[in-house]
Amino acid sequence: MPRTTIMDPLAVGGVIGDVVDPFVSCVSLRIVYHNNSEVVNSLELKPSQIINQPRVDVGGDDFRTFYTLIMVDPDAPSPTNPNMREYLHWLVMNIPGTTGTSFGQEIVGYESPRPIAGIHRMVFVLYKQMRRQEVIHPPRWRNNFNTRDFAQVYNLGTPVAALYFNCQRESGWGGRRIII
Repeated sequence: MPRTTIMDPLAVGGVIGDVVDPFVSCVSLRIVYHNNSEVVNSLELKPSQIINQPRVDVGGDDFRTFYTLIMVDPDAPSPTNPNMREYLHWLVMNIPGTTGTSFGQEIVGYESPRPIAGIHRMVFVLYKQMRRQEVIHPPRWRNNFNTRDFAQVYNLGTPVAALYFNCQRESGWGGRRIII
């Protein structure tokens, strides 16, 4: 009888490696866009579906624990030449546990992804903060952001959750398929 191996969709999709190191997910993270499109790993969403920032619900222990949410595109400007990797689309810190991003401090406003070439992975990474961050320096630019470096500067440790979806220009078709 063949042995069945369950592959982590974050590893298969290259999120682990390109954006974060291996980690164990231990906090619930739910992301839903205005048209009720819930982000599920490897799902494809078109730019018209993700114009407005999504509703993000963070699990966790209680409201005295704080989280950081980072949204990046590791495939910018194109998957074959990602010289702007990682493009920062959104950054929210000091999100109280059991709430959502609307209760946190938006450091970099949401910018709707608009890929022009190829299929891009839009990655959401959630970190548990050691404490509420009082002084936060926003990045000077969105392109060439580095999630790992940012986590190190703010002593965030390893991620506690991550999700990603695929996105390509509106008239694109097909997509990355992950078979598990």
